[in-house]
Amino acid sequence: MTSPRVALMGMILESNRYAKPASKADFDSLTWMGGNALMAEARSNTPSLAQEFAAFVRGMDATGPWTPLPLLLAACHPHGPVEEAVFEEYSEAIVKGLSQPVDAVYLCHHGAMVATHLDDPDGELARRVRAAVGPDVPIVQTLDLHGNISDMMCDNADLIVGYRTNPHVDFIERGEEVAFSLRRILAGQASPKVVHVKLPLAPASVALLTADGPYGELIDYGQRRQAELRGQILNVSIFGNFVFSDTPYNGLSVVVTARRDREVAQALANEIAVKAWDMRHRFVRTLTPIAEAVRLAKAEGRAPVIFSDAGDNPGGGGSGRTTELLAALHAAGADGVYYGSFADPELAEEAHRLGAGTTFTARFNRSAGSNTWEQWDRPFEAEATISGLHDGEVIGHLGMTAGRRMHLGPSARLIIGGIEVIVITDRTQTADPIFFEMFGLDVADARTIVVKSRGHFRAGFLPWFPPENVYEVDTGGLTSPVLDRWPFEWLIRPSFPLDPDTVWQPA
Repeated sequence: MTSPRVALMGMILESNRYAKPASKADFDSLTWMGGNALMAEARSNTPSLAQEFAAFVRGMDATGPWTPLPLLLAACHPHGPVEEAVFEEYSEAIVKGLSQPVDAVYLCHHGAMVATHLDDPDGELARRVRAAVGPDVPIVQTLDLHGNISDMMCDNADLIVGYRTNPHVDFIERGEEVAFSLRRILAGQASPKVVHVKLPLAPASVALLTADGPYGELIDYGQRRQAELRGQILNVSIFGNFVFSDTPYNGLSVVVTARRDREVAQALANEIAVKAWDMRHRFVRTLTPIAEAVRLAKAEGRAPVIFSDAGDNPGGGGSGRTTELLAALHAAGADGVYYGSFADPELAEEAHRLGAGTTFTARFNRSAGSNTWEQWDRPFEAEATISGLHDGEVIGHLGMTAGRRMHLGPSARLIIGGIEVIVITDRTQTADPIFFEMFGLDVADARTIVVKSRGHFRAGFLPWFPPENVYEVDTGGLTSPVLDRWPFEWLIRPSFPLDPDTVWQPA
């Protein structure tokens, strides 16, 4: 096969069941792109779209001739369930595009999407793609390691590759891996078999870091065992789940793809699953109370620290505009604090209208509604000075967004007492120092940094803040990792750690 015809597509959304549903406008604000425009963006030096998608394209470019068929890539910041009309519009477009013959399909998904009418839209899309192309066309897929894996997803794909790092800094490697593996499949060097083992273990994302701890050890173990099996295994991916999706498919999943022998994959998947279950009690973390965070922020003679506003992570569906921690720090008179980033389009617009140097009463959340997902977005007012304005067009500097173009929208730097507050328009987690640097702030000058991010900030801010100087603060919001606060309805029970006495054995 000298120039395989490969269809390219993907719908990327991490759904928080309790957050505002994702509309077409939410996708339009990030990515809804196909055809030549999609290929041009994927091949640009600083693509604004999913980096694994761009890496797949470049990997295919580097390994021989091919004919890409760029159908549609849709992506949205983490949100609530995707609206049915949006899901069906995307599905109709890709199925129509697959009416022409293809030799392979690449799916770029997150894996934790929920729809207003479906619990497993990722699996349903894989099923529809398989129905469109038939049983013999290879379907390869990349997924976030927070995916909620279903059997329908695995039954309709020939290869599933998940990230191995959290914070996610291996997008490029995983995109390239799928491209290289697809070349092997098309050359007849592999006839992959996918095996999936699900555990009744649904930890919160704060327990799924990979630099150390149980999850990192588990992923490392899977890679070592794959190497020891000397070419029999094409991929080992371990998905930690995204518990806020609240689906019947939540739970840690081990997905092993054999090069040819399903029994080898099944044995390895069971082995890894047993190891994961044996360490289940380590998938629980303790948070820092707000009062302790405020005390620490005020303390003299200590090393600089960084606080995660854990309950309000836009990267997990959080609104990016809760005020609980900001108000507490301001009331205590904390100084030397950099706070980023508050997603408030109205406040950002007002700052741009008033101009730099203006002192005014900054009104946060002036139009907060009464919807369930806005219950933590409490109004907050303080005297502020506008010390900087920016259009929000930046290129990531460090961590998961390094080299990626971001469109943050009109943004402002406000000085409120001893706190520097960054206000942005586009709801995005602060995982990169560029959010402060775009205003001329030096991260090294801060005594305390507060970020609306759950874990990805750790990679972007590592040069200044080693793990011992990182604190996850117990704030309220749509991503609070204290699981017994949530009214889970679809999560299969019993499930650890919600149900401490849960038992499990491999089938």
